[in-house]
Amino acid sequence: MKKLDKLIIRTFLGPFVATFFVTLFVLVMQFLWKYVDDLVGKGLDTMVIVQLIAYTSATLVTLALPLAVLLSSIMTFGNLGESFELVALKSAGISLLRFIRPLMVVCSIIGVLAFLFANYVIPVANLQAKSLLYDITYSKPAFNIKAGVFYRDIPGYTIKVAQKDKDNQTIHQVMIFDHSAGGGSGDRIILAEKGQMVLTANKRFLYFILENGWRYEEKGNRGYSVPGDMIRFSFKKYSKAFDLSSFAFNRLNTDLFASNQQMLNIRQLDFAIDSLQKSQVVFAKTVNAYVTVRFPFFRWKDSAWAATAPPLKVKDFEEIIPEKSRHNALERAEQSVRETLSSLEAPTKEYSDKHGVILMHKVEWQRKFTLAAACVVMFLIGAPLGSIIRKGGLGTPLVFAVIFFVIFNIFFMIGEKMARSGVMFTWSGMWLSNIVLLPIAGFLIYKAMNDSNLFNKEFYFRIYQKIKKFLQKFKRNRFKTQPTI
Repeated sequence: MKKLDKLIIRTFLGPFVATFFVTLFVLVMQFLWKYVDDLVGKGLDTMVIVQLIAYTSATLVTLALPLAVLLSSIMTFGNLGESFELVALKSAGISLLRFIRPLMVVCSIIGVLAFLFANYVIPVANLQAKSLLYDITYSKPAFNIKAGVFYRDIPGYTIKVAQKDKDNQTIHQVMIFDHSAGGGSGDRIILAEKGQMVLTANKRFLYFILENGWRYEEKGNRGYSVPGDMIRFSFKKYSKAFDLSSFAFNRLNTDLFASNQQMLNIRQLDFAIDSLQKSQVVFAKTVNAYVTVRFPFFRWKDSAWAATAPPLKVKDFEEIIPEKSRHNALERAEQSVRETLSSLEAPTKEYSDKHGVILMHKVEWQRKFTLAAACVVMFLIGAPLGSIIRKGGLGTPLVFAVIFFVIFNIFFMIGEKMARSGVMFTWSGMWLSNIVLLPIAGFLIYKAMNDSNLFNKEFYFRIYQKIKKFLQKFKRNRFKTQPTI
């Protein structure tokens, strides 16, 4: 390796590492902002939040790498151009492709590592992240009774307190409606002047130690006309226990999510796609046999049938049906069509669902390659772009990096959506963003090799001045040739 190669690689690696972590941080913040309502107020441990962020960060690595490569390559060659190092290299007879070559090798290695990461690490991270997020989303909020508000999150109870002291334990004017299954045949109501909320050490039970109150209980069944007995008890001190086990954060078995296409690697996806396609073929044969038996005319068609139907001598089928039988015939035909459509509706939907699952597996298979290849495509855009704009730092390079990444992301989402819906082939839909950006990369490389002034303000100012002088000259010549009256 020559000193020039070491210089360029060393200049590239610093911005790449910095921009990668900044990009990953922004994507993680976007994820947290999206699910902030599901995370806040659940009483989650710090370790659970750390695990969720770690797994989510791993799933976003392949999306952060292309943007990091694009931004760091623009910064690298922008800094070299701003310090006139590119001019010195070109004056020494070194072409643009020569000093791009070492970074091309580095970005190819990054692309290969991105594919290996997407194939072996991301499926495991997706499995853990999706299952953990599911558990968090469907877990109950932390126990928190607010003054003046009916609290119904404890199964079988409705609680209301008029006032809570600053210690968050002393409560006043307590109302408890017990309509749980174990509360007897009727509802029970507890009223108390004040009380204390005491949580056990394992946070499994919450005790309400109430003072100076009444307990009302109705005996008998509500469904009968005979009224039940109303029993009232007074107490000076009464303890009521509430089971908080439903508030505990419980993890489901991750095997429940293991069959999803996002949790599979290339080999597992190939096996799943093959199994799904075989299942689809068997289902199609079953439906075909069902239709053939139910509608026998399918079996009668053979080589003796005419290729095209003979022309009808009547304008309407109703003309060949006697008038007295026309109404009954039309009703029977309409009923037969309705029954046929209803009998085929369920198989059609099931076949469509099976085909959609196959498409999602194929999309996931292609995704592992497209995002890895995007690292190389983004470098082919960023390297010549940086040598053209000749601006370092984070200002101008960041603007161009965001523009091209937005273009990449838009076409990537459009292609994925079309591939999932079957509008495009899965390979063409998932590779759409790279296909769109490759000609742009070739154009920028051509302009950079020819020292183009594509982003030079002076270049456009000169063009503007030439156009302005041409218009002024044209205007003068027009007035000179205009005849006088």
